[in-house]
Amino acid sequence: MFAGRGRGKIRPPRRALLSGGELDFEREWTSLSISLRNIHTKNASTLSFEELYRNAYKLVLKKKGEPLYNKVKEFEQDWLAHEVRPQILDELPPTLLAAYNGAHLTVNEKRVAGEKLLRSLKSAWEDHNLTMNMITDVLMYMDRVYCSDNRKPSIFTASMGQFRDHVLRTSLPDHGSLTLAALLYKVILDQIQMDRDGDIIDTTLLRSCAYMLEGLYETEDEQEQNKLYITSFEPEFLAASAEYYRSEGSSMVARGDASNFCKQALQAATNEQDRCRSTLSTLTAPKIRAVVETELVKKNLPDMISQESTGVKHMLDNDRLPDLEMVYELSCWVDPKKEELKKAVQKRIVEQGEDINLTAKNASDAPSEKASKTDADKGDETTKAAPEKPINQQTAAAIKWVDDVLQLKDKYDRVLEDAFKSDQGLQTGFTRSFSDFINGFERSSEYLSLFFDENMKKGIKGKTETEVDMLLDKGITLLRYISDKDMFERYYKKHLSRRLLMKRSISMDAERQMISKMKMEVGNTFTQRIEAMFRDMSISEDLTASYKKRMRDVDGADSQKADLDVNVLTATMWPLDAMGPLLRDGEKKPACIFPPGIDRIRQSFEKFYLDKHSGRQLTWQGNMGTADLRAYFSEMKGKKTRDLNVSTYCMVILLLFNDLPPGNHLSYEEIQARTNIPDNELMRNLQSLAVAPKTRILVKEPMSKDVKTDDKFYFNEKFTSQFQRIKVGVVASGNKVENVDERQQTEQRVDEERGHAIEAAIVRTMKQRKELKHQQLITEVIQQLAARFSPDVNLLKKKIESLIEREYLERVGDIDRPAYRYMA
Repeated sequence: MFAGRGRGKIRPPRRALLSGGELDFEREWTSLSISLRNIHTKNASTLSFEELYRNAYKLVLKKKGEPLYNKVKEFEQDWLAHEVRPQILDELPPTLLAAYNGAHLTVNEKRVAGEKLLRSLKSAWEDHNLTMNMITDVLMYMDRVYCSDNRKPSIFTASMGQFRDHVLRTSLPDHGSLTLAALLYKVILDQIQMDRDGDIIDTTLLRSCAYMLEGLYETEDEQEQNKLYITSFEPEFLAASAEYYRSEGSSMVARGDASNFCKQALQAATNEQDRCRSTLSTLTAPKIRAVVETELVKKNLPDMISQESTGVKHMLDNDRLPDLEMVYELSCWVDPKKEELKKAVQKRIVEQGEDINLTAKNASDAPSEKASKTDADKGDETTKAAPEKPINQQTAAAIKWVDDVLQLKDKYDRVLEDAFKSDQGLQTGFTRSFSDFINGFERSSEYLSLFFDENMKKGIKGKTETEVDMLLDKGITLLRYISDKDMFERYYKKHLSRRLLMKRSISMDAERQMISKMKMEVGNTFTQRIEAMFRDMSISEDLTASYKKRMRDVDGADSQKADLDVNVLTATMWPLDAMGPLLRDGEKKPACIFPPGIDRIRQSFEKFYLDKHSGRQLTWQGNMGTADLRAYFSEMKGKKTRDLNVSTYCMVILLLFNDLPPGNHLSYEEIQARTNIPDNELMRNLQSLAVAPKTRILVKEPMSKDVKTDDKFYFNEKFTSQFQRIKVGVVASGNKVENVDERQQTEQRVDEERGHAIEAAIVRTMKQRKELKHQQLITEVIQQLAARFSPDVNLLKKKIESLIEREYLERVGDIDRPAYRYMA
C-alpha cells in the first residue's frame, strides 16, 4: 500500500541541453505519452527517468506547461476510463449486483462476492498510486513551476480526483445511477454487519479500502474534512450503526436484564473502538462511540444525567449522595472512564466556580462607601480598646472569593468520597475543573496571596496549631490549582515583605510553617527567595544590635539622639519595585532628602555597615519605614505633647516645620523641593497629615479632600486628641487589590522574568544535551518550566532566535526539520 508519493533528487539538466530553437510539442508529447503508458503497464525498466525529466523540464521552460499539464490529465482520464474501470467491471461478481437488487444470498456467498470487489478496487488503487508517484517524479518541475505559478493542483492530486470521478463515481452499465462507490459502501457495511454477528471477515482488506477512501477528497484543496471517507462513507456507516444499536438496545431492555444489558453495552463500545482501529479508520472512533452512547446507553439514563429537574445538577445542588452513587454505578457499567458523569459534574463545578468569580468581580468593581481609610481611625489602641476596623471592600471580596472556593472544594470532596468511591478518574476531572475556573479568573494569584496575608496578620489569632495547619493546607490546595505560580510568588513576596517590615505577622512560626508547606508542594526553587527574606530580617536584627552597641561605646548615653532600627534587604531577593506605589512612566524613584540630624545618623550607619561589607551599596527605602515622634501642641489642654507614629516620609515632612516660625507656611512645591519625595508619595502622606480628620497634624489651605500642587500647609497648633499615642496611617487608594495600571506593570515584570527563565532553561538544556531537535527542545523546556508557569510557545521560539543571534546556539539540519547546537 502506498499512502503518498516520494520525492527523488534529480540533477537539473545542463544549460547545453536547453539551447536550441522551438520544440515540437506534439513530437515530445508522443514520446512522453508512450513512456507514461509503459509506466502504467509496469514496463518501465528500460526507461531513462532522467531523460524523461529533462524532456518535461524543457517543455515547461519553453512555456509549454499548460498543454503538457492538460495532456497528462487527458491521458490519465483516458487510462482510467478505458483500462482500469473496465477491468474492475469485468471482475465484478454478478451475484453482488443481484444482491444489491434484492436477491437473497447466503452469508458466505455475500462475503465471498464482496471480498472479490474489495480486492479488485484495492489492486486498482495501489497500482494507480504507485504509477502516479513515478509520473509525479518525472513531472516534478511542472508541479513546482507551472502548477505553483498558476495555482493548479499537482498532477498527483488531479489524478486522484480522476480516480474518484472516473472509477468510483461513474454509473455502472445497465444499472441506472448505481456507482461503484455506492456498491463499495454497501459491501463494507455488509462485511461489518457480518463481523457484528460473529462471522469471520478479512479486516485487512477492509482496512485497505478504508485507506483508499481516506486518500481521496471531494475537492482538489484536499482539506481534512473533505476526505471521501468522511463525506460519503462515514455518514452511511453511522446511520446504519445507529439503526442497529437502536434495535439492539430495545431488544436488551425488553429482556429486562439490567446486568446483562450493561455488560453487552460495554462490550459493544469496546468492539466498535477495536473495529475502528483495525478495520476502518480512527477518524470514526469518537463518532461511533457517540452512536453507541446515544442509541444504546444514554437513552436509558436521560433523566438522571441530563434533565434539569432530576439530573446530576439537581443531585449536586441538593447533596443527594445516594442518587449520585447510583448514577456512578450505571456509568461504570457503560463507560470505564465515566465520561458522561464526569462531564456533567465538571460542567457544574465550572458553573459554580464562574459564579464565584463573577460575584468576586462584581464586589471588587462596586464603588466603595468610602474612598479611603487610614489606620489613624483606630485611635490609640494601647489607651482604649477600639473596635477592629473592617478591611476594605476589595480585600473583603478577595478573602470571600478564597473562602467560597474552599467551601466548594469541601463540598465536592465529600461527593467524591461518599458517592463516587474516591474514583481516581473523576478526581482528575474535578481537579481539572477547579483549575479551569480558578485560572480563568485573572486575579486568582493575587486573591490567594491576600487570603494568606490577612490570615497571617489576624485570621489565625486565637486558633490552635491544628486549626492553623488545616487553614494553611487549604490554601496550599488552591495554590496547587494555580498554573502561573510565578505570579503568585510575586504577590506573596510583596505581601510578605510588608508583613515583615511593618512587623504585622501574628506568628513567625506560622510564617515559616507556610514556607515549609510551599516548599513541599512546589519545590525548593519556588521558596529560595522567600527564605532569603527571612534570613535578611534575622541578620538585620543582629546588625542593628551591633550598631547600637557601637554607638553606645562611642557616644555614650545620649537621650537627645534619635534611635535607629535598620532592616538591610538584599535587593535581588525582595520585591522592592512592588513594595511602594508605582511612579509615573516607570521613572526611577529619587533619593529622599533627610533632615540634617537624621541624615547624620544615616551616614553613621552607612559607614558602620560599609566598614563591615566593603564594596556594597545601600539604597534607603523611605517609603517602607516608620518613625516615632514627640510633638508639642501649644493650645492642647492638659499635657501638651503627643507621641506620633508616622511613616518615614511623614517624619521628614513634619521635621521641616521645626524651623518654621509660628503662623508661617510651606507650599507643596517647597516641601517637594526640600524633601525630594516623589509626587504620588508626597500627596498620600500630606493627605494623612492634613486631610484625615483624626490625624490633622497640619492645616491645608485651601481645605479640600485632595492635595494639589498649589496648596499651602501650616502646623496645626490647635490639634487635640484624647489619646497619648497616635498612629498616623498613610492614606491608601482604598484597597489592597492592584488597580489596572499596577496590574499591567506586574504582568509586564512577570513577563520579563519569564523571558529570562525561558532563556535560562534553553541554555541549561542545550548545555547538557549539546544538540537537540526543535520540537524536543520545546518539549523539554516546557516540562522544566511547567511547575512555575505555562510558557508561551511563541515567546519560547523568539527566545531561541535571540539566543541564536547572541551566538549561544546555532542551527543545524534543514529547514523542514530544524535542530540546534550549543555553542560553548
